[in-house]
Amino acid sequence: MKKVVTFGELMLRLAPENYLRFVQSDKLEATFGGAEANVAVSLANYGVHACFVSKLPTHEIGQAAVNSMRKYGVDTSLVVRGGDRVGIYYCEKGASQRPSKVIYDRAYSSISQAKAEDFDWDKIFDGAEWFHFTGITPALSDEVANICLIAAKKANELGIKVSCDLNFRKKLWSKEKAGKVMGELCHYINYCIANEEDAKDVFGIEADDTDINTGKLNHDGYISVAKKLTDRFGFKGVAITLRESLSANDNNWSGMLYIDGKAYFSKKYAMHIVDRVGGGDSFGGGLIYSLLNGFEPQKAIDFAIAASCLKHSIEGDFNLVSVAEVTALAEGNASGRVQR
Repeated sequence: MKKVVTFGELMLRLAPENYLRFVQSDKLEATFGGAEANVAVSLANYGVHACFVSKLPTHEIGQAAVNSMRKYGVDTSLVVRGGDRVGIYYCEKGASQRPSKVIYDRAYSSISQAKAEDFDWDKIFDGAEWFHFTGITPALSDEVANICLIAAKKANELGIKVSCDLNFRKKLWSKEKAGKVMGELCHYINYCIANEEDAKDVFGIEADDTDINTGKLNHDGYISVAKKLTDRFGFKGVAITLRESLSANDNNWSGMLYIDGKAYFSKKYAMHIVDRVGGGDSFGGGLIYSLLNGFEPQKAIDFAIAASCLKHSIEGDFNLVSVAEVTALAEGNASGRVQR
């Protein structure tokens, strides 16, 4: 069984029921999620040995967080225990023209207070073929950014493929800080994942003739973005998700994979969204699975975008679908008819 290691923060998600606003709700639903954790759950559901690495408290909420991963078959044996708190994020789902909102309460979480000596990367990477993290994790603290750099360098030394989703979060750090830190990390990354905004926000590279607010996308512009990123950092591949936001509930969804100087575009899905949080992570999980299993580029991007399309129909952070379900959609079965 192929082993993939993901590294990042697992948070408690508190959300009003259905489409209630924060100020309306007198109770919040508690689940768990986080970018790299979401990728690990996707991979575990695909039959991969997914090993999630983080730091969580030893108290009951920390244990509940660990259990939320274990129930889907994720290997949590290398999660470091310690610190005082699990990071929290509050999520209010948008509807129609009202956008979703996220409020963070993650300062002083266990992972943000982690030290380099907490993690033995030789042990963690034993038997691993792939390492994945996102731009959210190095944004947590300077020390965690250093841990990401140590891990990426070690993975390079061991011949392990490294992927990173840029995932710029303006509530965690500035564009200038992100550009500096991610600019160093990217030299140790093989596959870069981004969306319409990340390359612009982090590296000042943007697609021509594109407006993310109106949903106008220019394919040639994104090929140029991928080429510029590849030229700057020497990536093996660049994957970009393309979201045309018609409203909070209805998006057109597609993607591009740029490898060896050639761009491959997926088919486009018209999605009616149940929950969009974790959509990019489900794309990353699908991409890692497909590349790890030697899919040709066109099949890889088709699998990744189909996986992510399905995630938008599922409540919570985790993408709870199988390889068979993703493959069926990627191969054209998009009717949504009852399976009997």
